[in-house]
Amino acid sequence: MKKTIILFLGLALGAQAFGQKQPDKHWYHAAPTKKNMGISLDKAYASEAAKLPSKTIVVAVIDGGVDIAHPDLKDVIWHNKGEIPFNNIDDDRNGYVDDTVGWNFIGGKDGRMVQFDHLEKVRLYMKYKEQFKNVTAEEVNSNPDYASYQEMKVDIENTIVSGQEQYNFYIKIQSSMLKYIEMTGKPNPTGSDFMALNVDSSEIKLRNLIAKVVEKNHGVWPVLEDLKQTIASMEAQVKYQYNLDYNPREIVGDDYNDSREFGYGNNNVAGPDASHGSHVSGIIAATRGNGIGLDGVADNVKIMAIRVVPDGDERDKDVANGIRYAVDNGANIINMSFGKGYKWDKDVVNEAILYAQDHNVLLVHAAGNSSQDNDVTPNYPNDSLGGDVVANNWIEVGASQPLKKKLATVFSNYGQNNVDVFAPGQSIYSTIPNNGYAYFNGTSMASPVCAGVCALVWSRNPSLTAKDVKMIMEASVELVPGKVVLPGTKKTKVAFPTLSRTGGLINAERALMMGTLPLMVK
Repeated sequence: MKKTIILFLGLALGAQAFGQKQPDKHWYHAAPTKKNMGISLDKAYASEAAKLPSKTIVVAVIDGGVDIAHPDLKDVIWHNKGEIPFNNIDDDRNGYVDDTVGWNFIGGKDGRMVQFDHLEKVRLYMKYKEQFKNVTAEEVNSNPDYASYQEMKVDIENTIVSGQEQYNFYIKIQSSMLKYIEMTGKPNPTGSDFMALNVDSSEIKLRNLIAKVVEKNHGVWPVLEDLKQTIASMEAQVKYQYNLDYNPREIVGDDYNDSREFGYGNNNVAGPDASHGSHVSGIIAATRGNGIGLDGVADNVKIMAIRVVPDGDERDKDVANGIRYAVDNGANIINMSFGKGYKWDKDVVNEAILYAQDHNVLLVHAAGNSSQDNDVTPNYPNDSLGGDVVANNWIEVGASQPLKKKLATVFSNYGQNNVDVFAPGQSIYSTIPNNGYAYFNGTSMASPVCAGVCALVWSRNPSLTAKDVKMIMEASVELVPGKVVLPGTKKTKVAFPTLSRTGGLINAERALMMGTLPLMVK
């Protein structure tokens, strides 16, 4: 119980964010200052380079789903000209029936969709559990996977138990809060109102804890909202992500042992929850100048929607197929705002990355939100193709925030070798389903900011290669020589250049100028 009480107090501190004022929705479009480290996007659009003729750039958003009907997205959605909508025929013979705007690799032919899936480490544990159920002494000593299995066994079995306990605790907290609210007879009771309640002696500690949390948040509703989200997250963990009896792959109906199988899935690119993918898409491409919502980073772009990410970890087979689908159907850039700490079949993903490289397609990927050094702890997928070979069409993006002295966000992964650049990823406003808008945080938001700038540059100079665009984005960064707070810490200071290969924050004005210089001097 002590652990769950600590967790609840942490939840309470998180709930305080509900009362905090968010920055301007386009804050990162501005030029960088000490209090607002933007990317000079407004200056880029005001430049002579922006007036050059532009070519439409197709950006594939490989994610959890996209709301293609959103009023700020519907005019920028890619349409497959080779496919006649809803005739149940593969008109363009690419292996995907009625893929008019993209494809869903985690759906079934019967229209069902995978919403939840295991974490990759759970899938690996289940694999090893079967592999080593009749383990011999020789295998124990000679098979390196056995040691990994033993580590996973302790971790996962403990997490299953503690997860259920925490889930039950949060349900109890929620139930008790609702009961106490009713007992006070007030619509928004304070912590003092809760403390004044007469409760059974067995509930006094719980009542006091709830009262303390409510007092910190000036009312119950922010706490209840955060509790609701936490319970949903814990429910996903208990019922699906760590449930060893759960098998979502039967919905898809593919041969999961065949990593190079394609053609499975369905054409529902929204899926059951398109919040994340819609937000990512809006950052890149929300219609500029229409007077609603926000202005996307790129002004001449189409979004190809590809769904491979469930609530859980994406599967390598689906990621590889998503990349290949994007390449084969004309994407110039692929944004990948997902990642995980374990791999299942890195070879098949590496083959897809090389396929994209061979076809001049740029891959932009979120560095992850674990406050970890990616040089020490790998984040997958990544640009390492084996040995010393690194993909030359890959940009790995960390997340920055407005204040210069805290430029790297507290959650962002980093790495002097394995993260290339930083881009704004905190308090990012964008599109969500049902015509909505919201602020999200994450390297998931930083990656599409970078992808959008790549699209802007490439649209003005279509003769560039994917490798050229990567080099331009890296060479044009805003160098930040001072010290910042190390992600995951409160006070530890490090030099910002040590957190990425370039040591800088992307800069749209410089990137556009550098990318179009050969055209401007003609």
